[in-house]
Amino acid sequence: MTENRTPSAIDRIAEEWVDTLCELDPDTRIWLGRAGDISSFGDLSPAGHEAYMSAVRHTLSALTKADPVDDVDRVTQLDLSSDLSLALELGESKWHLRDLNNIASPAQNVRAVFDLIPTDGAEAWETIATKLGNVAGALDGYRQTLSEGIREGMVPARRQIIEVISQAERDAGPDGFFVDFATNTAPEDLPASLRAQLHTSAESARMAYLDFARFLRDELSPASHEQDGVGREVYQLHSRHFLGATVDLDETYEWGLEELARMTAEQESIAKRISGGSVADAVAALDNDPTRKIHGTDALQAWMQKLSDTAVRELGKEHFDIAPPMRKLECHIAPTKDGGIYYTGPSDDFSRAGRMWWSVPEGVTEFDTWRETTTVYHEGVPGHHLQISQAVYNSGELNTWRRQLAGSSGHAEGWALYAERLMAELGYLDDDGDRFGMLDGQRMRAARVVLDIGVHLGKQRPDGRGVWDADYAYDFMRANVLMEDEFVRFEVNRYLGWPGQAPSYKIGQRIWEELRAESQRREGTGFSLAAWHKRALDIGGTGLDTLRTAVLGDW
Repeated sequence: MTENRTPSAIDRIAEEWVDTLCELDPDTRIWLGRAGDISSFGDLSPAGHEAYMSAVRHTLSALTKADPVDDVDRVTQLDLSSDLSLALELGESKWHLRDLNNIASPAQNVRAVFDLIPTDGAEAWETIATKLGNVAGALDGYRQTLSEGIREGMVPARRQIIEVISQAERDAGPDGFFVDFATNTAPEDLPASLRAQLHTSAESARMAYLDFARFLRDELSPASHEQDGVGREVYQLHSRHFLGATVDLDETYEWGLEELARMTAEQESIAKRISGGSVADAVAALDNDPTRKIHGTDALQAWMQKLSDTAVRELGKEHFDIAPPMRKLECHIAPTKDGGIYYTGPSDDFSRAGRMWWSVPEGVTEFDTWRETTTVYHEGVPGHHLQISQAVYNSGELNTWRRQLAGSSGHAEGWALYAERLMAELGYLDDDGDRFGMLDGQRMRAARVVLDIGVHLGKQRPDGRGVWDADYAYDFMRANVLMEDEFVRFEVNRYLGWPGQAPSYKIGQRIWEELRAESQRREGTGFSLAAWHKRALDIGGTGLDTLRTAVLGDW
């Protein structure tokens, strides 16, 4: 680990904030790999929200009064203050009363925590059984919050409610997540009494989700509306939250259109080299290439691990300083079946390694390497794993909040998209198929900038035929991604219910690239890309405005 820095008053405030978050929401301990009670859930009721807001105000007050002793403190104070201030603004907007969507709301989080909860040994499964039994209480608190939203006229769009009803009923089915988790994931050698408790608790959780689905159908849905866009004022708040920066939304929309056109032209050019024809022709040629096929999830996991290990080994020779604890990255097939690919960071002591997860949909048995090579770089090295594990490794300088909890989607996902382009720059995507796959992902991310801002701000459509709405959004996305219609519908519904998140990837990449270019301009011939990467990643997670200040030294 890095040499220890003497903790300051600001470090202590940040550490106390992490402790507070762990007390308010024990799931934070799971994400951090921290000891302590993880059998309960945070309070999702209005009272729980007020307790959180009170803690935010208290911490912000203490932070404002503290004096920084160095640049490490200045980054912590600037970024944590910005984070807490925005939390107050979001609280005042009452967004929590309508916080329901198809991917990242409490409706999913209560279930998803079981993907990461420790499962080694009987004691761990006793904790799991208790936590499963507490699902009903967590959902009851959430239901109280959504009910208050009904009373205040702050409700989610009906489209999101319909999606979550379907998810809840699927997880709560007789063959759904909770039954499968208790029956098939739990070790067979557990004591009979514990296995019985697991089944009882899983049944309780299953019934709680069925009850929640009934509440959504019978009470929330009749009070909801058809308006997907949230409007400029609310959208700007969420854009700031996901970027940790304030951007000109109208300029960004126009830039998104230009970036989409650039990605499309580059992809079409490579398509001609692959097949002599269109993008669709190139896709067909690549999909029919047996050398680019993987058969079965075991082979997929092995391919992911091999490609990841190779990237760690080769990039660690020259381009990045990858310390020994950071070199372990585990690739797993996720226990869920929703199609997502994601990364979870290492514990503070690296006893739990960073992990790349692939959630394979039911019935999918074939995978195309040309589509997914860049995904491994995005989630692993030099993407999320390098970024997040570097901050964890820098424990001697960074407090726990800076290492493990700080940062924005724009910082994290922007870096991961920057990492994809970097791999092309370094020659790892010279194969036309792999580069074509990278461009397909980049094109999708550019399209999301346009779609997300367009729908939520009610902007004029690119075709000039009225303003954005959901139907046009589906058609627009279908024209810009090489995915099945089911995926397109899920993705667009995600953008409609999670404003500002999807554009943060591409906008974040834009800001990372601008910072590198500006640093290179200022440093001239003395600029070292490897040194710049280390300096930027050593900062840890921040908002992008804070990152700009810290990287350029413009205090």
